[in-house]
Amino acid sequence: AGGGSGAVASGSPAGAASTAPGTGGAASSAAPGAGASGATVKLAAQGIAYDQADITVAAGTAFTIAFDNQDGGIPHNVSIHQGSPTGTAVFTGDIITGVSQTAYSVPALAAGTYAFVCSVHPNMVGTLTVK
Repeated sequence: AGGGSGAVASGSPAGAASTAPGTGGAASSAAPGAGASGATVKLAAQGIAYDQADITVAAGTAFTIAFDNQDGGIPHNVSIHQGSPTGTAVFTGDIITGVSQTAYSVPALAAGTYAFVCSVHPNMVGTLTVK
């Protein structure tokens, strides 16, 4: 959805966390989900698997998934489902192919347990805890 070529988009139009190259500043020490909207969670796909099995975010706050597909020539995405990988989809990110990155802007979710899954490879799953 965002379109910032390769870099992780902050989701803030005025650049509140202006993604300074390299130095990051004080904002880089904040824990994901610690503050207002715009928290970023990093997730990668490599070897037809996600690099994390469990992610936690704040309820009622939109967040960004900085997704890094490290599998050359292989399509992946992140889709969030209620309760289990086969539950109702509440978010489906665009599929990206090959070594590429994208930033998914996920709307605020209610507290609960969700699954994140690759729409192309349903064996790629993890648990998203929203609290």
